[in-house]
Order: sequence, then C-alpha cells, then structure tokens
Amino acid sequence: MLKKLKKIMIPNFKAHPWHGISAGEDAPNVVNTFIEIVPSDTIKYEVDKKSGYLKVDRPQKFSNIIPALYGFIPRTYCHEEVKKLAIREGATDVSEGDHDPLDILVLCSHNIHSGGLLMDAIPIGGFKMIDKSEADDKIVAVMVGDQVYGHMRDISELPQAEVFRLKHYFLTYKNLPYEEASCRIEEIYGADHAKEVINASMKDYSDKFGGEL
Repeated sequence: MLKKLKKIMIPNFKAHPWHGISAGEDAPNVVNTFIEIVPSDTIKYEVDKKSGYLKVDRPQKFSNIIPALYGFIPRTYCHEEVKKLAIREGATDVSEGDHDPLDILVLCSHNIHSGGLLMDAIPIGGFKMIDKSEADDKIVAVMVGDQVYGHMRDISELPQAEVFRLKHYFLTYKNLPYEEASCRIEEIYGADHAKEVINASMKDYSDKFGGEL
C-alpha cells in the first residue's frame, strides 16, 4: 500500500517556490522569478513561507496598483550581506535585512492574467528601499524575449517617466492617508549593483538555510 501511495504522490510533488527552485543556472545575469501579483490584481498575494501556496496578504489600498509583474527570486534571503551593501552605499541607519526573499519587479509588454508562475528575467537595476531601518531592495528586471523590454540591459535605458512611476509605487504602496510614510528610496541603481544585491541575497540564503551558492 505504501509503495502504491509513493507512486501516486512523487510524480505530483510540487516544489516549494522559495526553497525548491534554484535562483537560475546563470544567476545573477538571468534569474528565475516566481510571480505573485500581476497589474490587474486588486488583492496583494504572497507566498506562504511554510506551505508554498499563494495566500491573500491584503486588499490593494486606494489607487496603488502594482505597475508590473511582481514576485521574488527563489533561494534568496535579505539579511546580513544585503544589509552590508545598503550601509556601504550610505544607508547608515539600516540595522538588518527584511528577512524575506529578494523582491523583483518584471517589466513585460504582455497581458499575464494571474500569478503563481515562473519566468526567466534579466535584472537591469533596482531601488535601494529602506523600510523602518530594514534593507528591502526591489530589483527591476525585464522578461526574457519580451518584444518591448527584452533588449534592455540597464535601468538607464528606461524612459525617466517609467522609472518615476515604479519609484512612486514603492514609496506609496504601504501608505494610508492618515499615516506617516514608513519607507524611503535611498538610491536607484543599475544592472551591476542589482547583480551585487542578488549575489548578496543568495549568500544570505545559503548562510541561513544551507546549500551551495
């Protein structure tokens, strides 16, 4: 009976999107990305760290709709190494990473209807966001092969208005009208530093959970 059960269960096993999937064979140049939310979502979803299933985090408040595909890079973690990078770049009030996988926003010209999927993405830059003394970097990437964004290799190639739109989202997505802003963007950085952040988060993951880089 046990053998029969194993035959049924093993082929249907679903890898945990944070721990069971690599950051990518060519990371940090091209990274696996697990997409949690898409621009049409009015609910913010995030992966439940224990089960690996998408869960409802909160309704999107007011007009702050996610401007692109949003998720995280598997087998990354933001802690000591990510914190050190933030301090090195001048954010001296940072005391720790945010203890989550590294967030990533993927620019894509296609209409993808729902999250819970994997895609390959090329990091082109990011935002060094500080949220209540925690380093909470947001990597900006483009979907591999996208007809509009796929050729870009650095955030400097994006129109300035697009960069401001992404920045505005991250500065306001947690805010309520009656609350003081809890986060700031210390720096907008290019592809080279984005790759440094990804490598740092992969090292933090290895230090926390084990496994090879």
